[in-house]
Amino acid sequence: MGRSEPGPAELEPIERASVDELRAVQLERLRWSLRHAYENVPHYRSAFAAAGVRPDDLREAADLDRFPFTRKSDLRDSYPFGMFAVPRDRVARLHASSGTTGRPTVVGYTTDDVRTWARLMARSIRAAGGRPGDRVHVAYGYGLFTGGLGAHYGAEELGCTVIPVSGGMTERQVMLIRDFEPDVIMVTPTYFLAIVDELVRQGIDPRSTSLRVGIFGAEPWTEQMRAEIEQRVGMDALDIYGLSEVMGPGVAVECAEAKDGLHVWEDHFYPEIIDPQTGVVLPDGERGELVFTSLTKQAMPVVRYRTGDLTRLLPGTARPMRRIEKITGRTDDMIILRGVNLFPTQIEELILRTPALSPHFQCVLTRAGRLDALTVRVERRPDAEPAAGTRAGAELAEAVKNTIGVSIAVEVIEPDGVERSLGKMRRIIDQRRAAD
Repeated sequence: MGRSEPGPAELEPIERASVDELRAVQLERLRWSLRHAYENVPHYRSAFAAAGVRPDDLREAADLDRFPFTRKSDLRDSYPFGMFAVPRDRVARLHASSGTTGRPTVVGYTTDDVRTWARLMARSIRAAGGRPGDRVHVAYGYGLFTGGLGAHYGAEELGCTVIPVSGGMTERQVMLIRDFEPDVIMVTPTYFLAIVDELVRQGIDPRSTSLRVGIFGAEPWTEQMRAEIEQRVGMDALDIYGLSEVMGPGVAVECAEAKDGLHVWEDHFYPEIIDPQTGVVLPDGERGELVFTSLTKQAMPVVRYRTGDLTRLLPGTARPMRRIEKITGRTDDMIILRGVNLFPTQIEELILRTPALSPHFQCVLTRAGRLDALTVRVERRPDAEPAAGTRAGAELAEAVKNTIGVSIAVEVIEPDGVERSLGKMRRIIDQRRAAD
């Protein structure tokens, strides 16, 4: 399944470089980025001073662990423009998070930053199997969210024809897929499944569409969901990673020829894995929290930004850059239920092994007295009888007990019973505060 592998001539020189050459580029850019942040951002000047370090203290990449972390709260405390390292008239673009849990985090880009982002997104789309001349259906949201415009600029940079649909209006998404015949779709995986369900509702075989490559990001998803998408649609499903605080989508991507983890574009972003509790840097191969230092960002450099995403670093394969495994979850979406840690992706994996259940589900947390309880609300598949759904719910509860080690309740509901997301799926509904 899939496209022909890219030849060496199609790759940028850095994608063919040796690891030693890549490390030399990283070190030079790392030194520049630390100086740039220190000299132009008051937060970093004071944070470095508090940690007793200066940019010149970085003599090799391993010295980075002496420098302080940047947290989302630092960005919120500096709202709106306090983290910028260039004068306001050099900022060509502003993006921001939704701010649903407080002040939004605001990020800025110079003209050079926007060009770099476009080039990295073009590199990512090509690595995932897109080619110049492809039609690219962009169903990420446009606006302050970085997904839509990041995908858009990258596809144009690669020489693709962009179909800027944005999110929502699922019936219209289906019409445009049928009429415009895109080769590539870029969207969150959960919303793509909603599009696939709409194709089926309209009597259209999802495997009959023109789609050959799906580049899915903005939320964690499992190998089981990849298998579900590829089997139902007959396409290659590739993972892309990014976050607005570091740049946007295009920080890392899976390569179509391997599909074995996301290669980090290490010539622009330096990754570390730390113990989320102690902050100690962990060796490659150990699982922990992903941390990034930007190497080329002008408007808003970030130093050791704690992403909250849990993964591990692995050696490069299709490219010299190191890979991260698929994100297994976030430090802030981990559910601790009666002393057991679990993530929605673990639930998803078990659901997708249960034939009568669909991938549309939510985890509802409640509290009765002093005990927390978890109910998984999951749809049965349209072709499954209600009785089969009931049996599947009991199987899921037993599978969670046997594999994760905690008892949950499962509520199997009718198809279309879970609210469809137009972007990132809201997997966790926490009702415990209401019970306090």
